[in-house]
Amino acid sequence: MIKKHVISPLDKHRRIRYWCGDESRVGLKTELGRLITLRGVKPLGKMQWKRENFYLYGLVEPLSGEYYIWEFSHLNTICFQIFLEQFATTYPEDIHVIQLDNGAFHLSQTLVIPENIILLFQPPHTPQVNPIERLWEEVKRHLSWECFGTLDELRTAIWQQLDKLNTSIVASITGWGFILDALFASNFS
Repeated sequence: MIKKHVISPLDKHRRIRYWCGDESRVGLKTELGRLITLRGVKPLGKMQWKRENFYLYGLVEPLSGEYYIWEFSHLNTICFQIFLEQFATTYPEDIHVIQLDNGAFHLSQTLVIPENIILLFQPPHTPQVNPIERLWEEVKRHLSWECFGTLDELRTAIWQQLDKLNTSIVASITGWGFILDALFASNFS
């Protein structure tokens, strides 16, 4: 059940962290992208339309570049609940404000929000205000026009891209000026 978080006197001594969260479908259907050709030459690329997929659930902290990513087979409330619980136990000492879209599974009445998490919903139909979208674009950019025979091959390629990330790279991708300015003005630093 979604509830309001009330800051208790004990919470006032805990660090408050701002995260941006989202989920991304990754599948065997070929990701399109630019292909460089001679002027006037139509680009050709090999395509496949297989519908097998999995989902990445992720959080990024634009201020530090820290990130937290898990893989799930489905996009639903049950998986989101597990993701939140794992995140909350990984970072138990802090209070986490997480910006999310208005996905139905984020708003489910059966969702139990861990005590150290506060969900902040962005306006509907505005994925462009969530910095993690840029991270998904960066990871998938390296998969343009690649055709994988199995989900395991795709999974290996995705995790190789994710393993190349570090906090500096993530901060440079997700640390938008207006978000950092707002966080500094709000004493999140």
